[in-house]
Amino acid sequence: MRKSLMMTVALGMTLVSAADLRSAVEVPNASEIIKKDLTGPAKVYKMPEGCISSDADAVARGAYIFHNLNGESAKEDAPKGLSKKLADGSFKQYGNCVACHNIEKAKGGGNIGPDLSNYHDFFIKTGTRNHEFVYQKIADARIDNAKTHMTINLTTGLFNEREICDIASYVVSIKK
Repeated sequence: MRKSLMMTVALGMTLVSAADLRSAVEVPNASEIIKKDLTGPAKVYKMPEGCISSDADAVARGAYIFHNLNGESAKEDAPKGLSKKLADGSFKQYGNCVACHNIEKAKGGGNIGPDLSNYHDFFIKTGTRNHEFVYQKIADARIDNAKTHMTINLTTGLFNEREICDIASYVVSIKK
């Protein structure tokens, strides 16, 4: 009898506690959050005129974006033409491409995505790929691989056209 009474009291307290906590827990509408996160279909982008450049400033900006995650933790000052902060004072989100890709002089280069070392010699110089391909791959990689895990940079607005051009300029540059 005593055991039954204890179980009834324990169960009653559990139900009361659960009822009390429901009002204190935020329950977001997951369907709305998912809709907001959807990027729509893959999009083909036309590379802007003069996008890929061997200009040292463009390559430096591309390298900075490639090797850093965000302005707050970026180890060095941002190169000319790039800022660690946005207009609203928040820190700029960079690419952190090196988390998945290896490239010359990478510290801790990833092996999830293709190795981009010597990209110019292996792909551009041989004509296997061109600048337009590199620009599109960085802008929206889903165009030729619907199941890619690469970030969708231009479609989502993570980067603007100039930043995509700078990253592409860095990837295809001849690194010494």
